[in-house]
Amino acid sequence: MSFLYFSKDCTRAAEQLKNNPRHKSYLEQVSLRQLEKLFSFLRGYLSGQSLAETMEQIQRETTIDPEEDLNKLDDKELAKRKSIMDELFEKNQKKKDDPNFVYDIEVEFPQDDQLQSCGWDTESTDEF
Repeated sequence: MSFLYFSKDCTRAAEQLKNNPRHKSYLEQVSLRQLEKLFSFLRGYLSGQSLAETMEQIQRETTIDPEEDLNKLDDKELAKRKSIMDELFEKNQKKKDDPNFVYDIEVEFPQDDQLQSCGWDTESTDEF
């Protein structure tokens, strides 16, 4: 695999490596996201970036900014963000087999006198 091959699209390179019949049995337990990160590290190294710079770039690419407007992203970037969110959900999800799993959790929220009003839930005289 040449540098030119995965310098543009680490996702595509990772998919092709994972789906290659020659490597498939070895990479079954490796997530696509891990392979993408590996290719990103290689890309950074081959382009002369330091390890710290590469790690910072990967961190920016693999985290979700809660203030980012996802409506403004193209389909490819949106799919990437959704994939990151799905992976984070799977990682944090409690399953029945987990030792700390509790079926019906009830939480009481404190009732402060200083509840903030959002405005959308107040009565208004305007009708639609």
